[in-house]
Amino acid sequence: MAVPILHQVKQALANLNPGEVRESALRPVHIGLAAASHESLAQMEALLVPPHLSARRRLESLPLIHHLGSGASEHCDIEIYESSLLRPRHAFSLDLESPEDCLRQILRQRDDLLLPLARQFYPFRKPAAHHVIRSIAKENALFCLATALPDVVPFLAWVPWAVGEFGSDAAFLTVNQIRMGFLLAALSDRTPGYREQRSEIASIIAGAFGWRALARELVGKIPFGGGLVPKAGIAWAGTFAVGLSLERLYRLGYGFTRQERRAVYEEAYDHGRQIAGMLLEGLRNNKTV
Repeated sequence: MAVPILHQVKQALANLNPGEVRESALRPVHIGLAAASHESLAQMEALLVPPHLSARRRLESLPLIHHLGSGASEHCDIEIYESSLLRPRHAFSLDLESPEDCLRQILRQRDDLLLPLARQFYPFRKPAAHHVIRSIAKENALFCLATALPDVVPFLAWVPWAVGEFGSDAAFLTVNQIRMGFLLAALSDRTPGYREQRSEIASIIAGAFGWRALARELVGKIPFGGGLVPKAGIAWAGTFAVGLSLERLYRLGYGFTRQERRAVYEEAYDHGRQIAGMLLEGLRNNKTV
């Protein structure tokens, strides 16, 4: 069974372009800041471009930050105001005591800028990486559910590379995890690509057969399709574990050991089952409309 899956993976990879991911991450993002004092403004700048960064990274990021006023907002993709100030509706409010809330809100509302924001401004990287990991894990769980239900055609508009049909869930999950690897590399200021990430891609493909065997064993033990939610939960948890390992690799230079990845997977599995249950309910409700 491995040969057909690898053939499907190879075909799908032809539609997966890491160059597009790389170009998206290189787009300059200009941020405008407004604060009540010079001290607060300096704190906001230090938040976006921490002093521990290399001189090269600081020189690349600091010119992208502008002080709002005298028409500066015309050139800004995002405007951030200190929380004590009145702000326009399109701007974001930043509390210097808890800046993480503002960063997450920006990523939710401007997901079109997720890759370049994370690459150019270090504090966005970890929340952006977790956003990507959870999104891809959800896509994989949804695919497992949709392809198993009768009369349900998977809605793949959110996965631009997915053209044609897949003979197995394993092929789709594997390629989508490779896509996740490209995204995580790009937002971590690494170069995404087949050659640049050949070891990570090989690890993802090798691990796919382990998740597939586990899912088949589990579903086979539960009659009447009762293993559908656990199977989708495995897809979610397996993708989540792979993603966290890649995020740590690009952030610290080393990923999880096999034991660590297994521990992360086991911890994530229950959460994955809950998400799969909610997705399944949504799919069934759509069928009855």
